[in-house]
Amino acid sequence: MNTTFSCVGCGKCCTDHHVPLTLDEARMWADDGGQVIVLVEAFLPNGLGLPAAQREHAERRSAVVRSGTTEARVAITFAAYNTGRCRNLDDENLCRIYERRPLVCRIYPMEINPHIPLNIAAKECPPESWETGPQLILGGELVDRELAQLIERSRQADREDIQVKERICASLGIHTTALKGDGFTAYLPDMTAFAATLDQLRSQPLAQQASEWQFHLSGDDIASQVLASGARVVTEVPVNYAFISLRAA
Repeated sequence: MNTTFSCVGCGKCCTDHHVPLTLDEARMWADDGGQVIVLVEAFLPNGLGLPAAQREHAERRSAVVRSGTTEARVAITFAAYNTGRCRNLDDENLCRIYERRPLVCRIYPMEINPHIPLNIAAKECPPESWETGPQLILGGELVDRELAQLIERSRQADREDIQVKERICASLGIHTTALKGDGFTAYLPDMTAFAATLDQLRSQPLAQQASEWQFHLSGDDIASQVLASGARVVTEVPVNYAFISLRAA
């Protein structure tokens, strides 16, 4: 596959997309008055909810936690909460924080997850974006070395930040996850508390004791499998989070 790409400034990638953030970027977003959304998914030691080929990548960006009588590995994404146009997009579709924009914005349209190939049909960029511009992919390989380095920086931040992210969640009372592949749990924390907790936990040694988490599932069939593994399943109606199902209707 050969692919060229040139941004035409349509602003679609800056509209209705929650942009994943590193810890530094999440703190900056809070300082700028933005809202962070916390998205959580997890998988179990028996591999439920995770294709075998993706296990190594998933383990590297997840934290080991307790759930009932078993362990789980929880992956946590802090993202810029964008409903509608990004708060940093001006009337001419130009980014007001371009020089300090998040890594994921710099990497677009490429994917961070190595198991998700670039799919032009899934992008909202207009056709002319792919008709001219520098070579992006040649023979199926990414040819932009600077872009490749940014992708690796983002993956490294995922790995390095996860323990602090998990402790932030524990401190903020975030302890319900979805099963990877079944959905996400989504939280909108108070940003004053979020920023203060982030600052506190980054400046002190992390606790070694694993936190206790529970699963919110899309249906009884999946819930029975998770319960059989020994994990804890919540049945109450969500109070401080929303469940985003990935299950086909």
